[in-house]
Amino acid sequence: MAIMRTRITVIVDNISNMGIGGEWGLSILVEYAGKMILVDTGASDLFLKNMKKLGIDVRDIDHAVLSHAHYDHSNGMPAFFENNAKAKFYLRNGTAEDCYAKKFFFKKYIGIPKNVLRDYPDRIEMVFGDYKIIDGVYLIPHKTKGLSAIGKREMMYRRTVNGWLPDDFSHEQSLVLDTDKGLVMINSCSHGGTVNIINEVQATFPEKHVYGLIGGFHLFNKSNNEIRELAKQINNTGIEYVCTGHCTKERAYSILQEELGDKLEQMKVGYQMDFSLQQ
Repeated sequence: MAIMRTRITVIVDNISNMGIGGEWGLSILVEYAGKMILVDTGASDLFLKNMKKLGIDVRDIDHAVLSHAHYDHSNGMPAFFENNAKAKFYLRNGTAEDCYAKKFFFKKYIGIPKNVLRDYPDRIEMVFGDYKIIDGVYLIPHKTKGLSAIGKREMMYRRTVNGWLPDDFSHEQSLVLDTDKGLVMINSCSHGGTVNIINEVQATFPEKHVYGLIGGFHLFNKSNNEIRELAKQINNTGIEYVCTGHCTKERAYSILQEELGDKLEQMKVGYQMDFSLQQ
């Protein structure tokens, strides 16, 4: 007997599909135990247009999650609040308008929409530690130490009262679903490290089987050798399913495919995944 229906639909991704447009961003809809959970809103209000084309009513969304505090995942937040009157939007505690990317001698703002925290305080829920949204649905923060080294390498910084600091991705979180096939993780860009995320979830739920990972892996700027090594490390974790897109991009995807084979699938607008044993 199936425990519950778990269906995931890609609302926004870089790759257009079925005549529905894409953009540099990500938005994913989770249908779980009769609830609708939106992960990210992409880089604009495109997610609303795509939902309509896919026959999804944004007013029916019960919960919303921000995977991390970057514009290509959060710029649609004001449009979401204007079109959905009920859903709380869960952000990792400490999320602020402070994320920048270093470009030569300049730092470019890449964070959440300006004033969104001020304008919608009654809709935004800042979460701490391991957080349960509903039974079987969890938000898990990074627990790996030293992630600021990744921020420095990626030239991502946060503007703080103590000056510019390399991003430690403490604003990033994974949505974890307890499905019929095992735990399924969604982390839209995996800035803190794809394998780190898998290991963090395995350590958080030692009694559970970690089945799959969905999201971008931030590989567009990595060498072929780095991508191939990551694929081998993913295989070594024992997970059985990977669906990636967005900041992974095409070159890295093709290398991952060589290493991961049939366990790998390509994310694109409108793509659906079902993790129920009985459908």
